[in-house]
Amino acid sequence: MNLRIEQGCPQCGGPVELTETDRLLTCSFCGIRNYLQGNGPFRYVLPMAKPLRTDSVFLAPYLRFKGTIYLVSERGLSHRVVDTTQAAAASVVGLPPSLGVRPQAMRLRRIDADTRASYLPRQIKAGAILTKAAAVGKLTVRTGEQLFHRAYIGESLSYIYLPLVRKRQGVFDGVTDLLLATPEQLSKTSLQGRSFQEAWQVRFFPTICPQCGAGLEGATDCQVMVCVHCHTTWSFAQEGLAAVDWRLVPGSAATRLYLPFWQMHARIPTLAINSFADFVERTNQPFLPRPLWGEQGMSFWVPAIKLRPKIFLQASRQATLSQWRLKPVTGRIQKLFFPVTLPEAEARQAIKVILAAAATAGPRLIFPALPQVRTTDVSARLVYLPCIDKGHDWVQPETGVAIGKNVLRLGRSM
Repeated sequence: MNLRIEQGCPQCGGPVELTETDRLLTCSFCGIRNYLQGNGPFRYVLPMAKPLRTDSVFLAPYLRFKGTIYLVSERGLSHRVVDTTQAAAASVVGLPPSLGVRPQAMRLRRIDADTRASYLPRQIKAGAILTKAAAVGKLTVRTGEQLFHRAYIGESLSYIYLPLVRKRQGVFDGVTDLLLATPEQLSKTSLQGRSFQEAWQVRFFPTICPQCGAGLEGATDCQVMVCVHCHTTWSFAQEGLAAVDWRLVPGSAATRLYLPFWQMHARIPTLAINSFADFVERTNQPFLPRPLWGEQGMSFWVPAIKLRPKIFLQASRQATLSQWRLKPVTGRIQKLFFPVTLPEAEARQAIKVILAAAATAGPRLIFPALPQVRTTDVSARLVYLPCIDKGHDWVQPETGVAIGKNVLRLGRSM
C-alpha cells in the first residue's frame, strides 16, 4: 500500500495529496505542474494527536524500505517484496522498533523549514536497516551457506518521523499519547536533537521541455517525461532534467500498447562476455549462437516498469535472450506509450540478477563468479516495445514476453 502525503502547492499553498511514488505535483487550484526533487530519501512526519509547544517535541527517525529484494545463494535465486519500517535512533529508550501499519493508515505530511521541532539524529546506518529488511523478508543465507549476490531493485526509501513529546511524567508517543519512557529511564540517555537541515528541503522544478520549451507530459508516478512537440524524453536529474536516448521497435496494426524497456549495453570481463554470442555460451543456453551474434554487443533488457519479481525476471530473461529479434529505430512519441516507473539506476542494479536468472548452469558456473563480476562500458537506452492485446495479457510478439494486465496495474503501487 502506498503512503498518502499532504503537500502544499509551492505557488499558491493549496493542499495537494500525493502518494509516495508520485514525482509530479499538479495543483487543482492554480493549475501549476512541477516535479519533485530531493537530496536523498524524502522525509515525512506522522500527524500528532494535538498541537503542543515545539520546544517539547522531538522527531525520531524511522527508515522505511519498500521494494523487491533478490538473493542469489547456493539454494538458487529467490526474491520477495518487502515493506517495513525500522527505528534509526537506537539510543532512545522505549522507542518502538517499527511503526507497524501507522504510515499506511494515516495521512503523512512532508517536513519542511516550517516544521518546528528537534530532529533526533540517525544512529543506525542505512545498510544495517537494509540488512534487517532482508531478514524480515527471510532473504538471508543459512549458517555455512555462501551468499553470492543480493540486490534491492525498485526500492522506495524514505524517512518517517515519529513525534515524541517530553513532559514531566516522561516521554510520550505524540500520535497515541502513550508513555514510552519514564524520567528514571530517560536519565540514562539524553534527547539531543537538531533543527531542520536545508539539504532536506524538497525542490520543485517546472515540467518544461529544455529543448523546445513546450510542456512535458507524464503520469504522476513516472520517472521519464515525454515531449510530444519535439519528441524527446527526459529523466529527473539532481539539478534539473536530463535527456534520455530512446528508440522504439516498430509495431503493426495490431499494436495496442508500447511497454518501455531499458536496453543496458555492458561488458563483463570477469566472464569474458563482450558480445551476445559470449552471453549465450557462458550461460549455457540450449541453442547455438548465430555467426552474426559475435559482432553484436551484449545488452541486458530490463523492464522500465515495476513488476512482481517473478514476472520481472521472466520478462527480463525473455527479452534479453530474444534481443537479436529486436531492431530499434528512431520514432515519434505516441499516446500508446506506457509510463516509465523504474529509473535507469535501478536497471543497472538488475544486471547481475538477470545474468543469474538466465544461467541454465547457474549454481555451478555463474553463481560463484557473481561476487567478482564487474560491468564495464555500461550505457543505457530506453526502448519501447509494441504489444498486442490478448485478453488478460499484453504480449510482445518478437520476444514472447507476456505481462498480465492486472500485474501491470498493481506494479504501479509497488
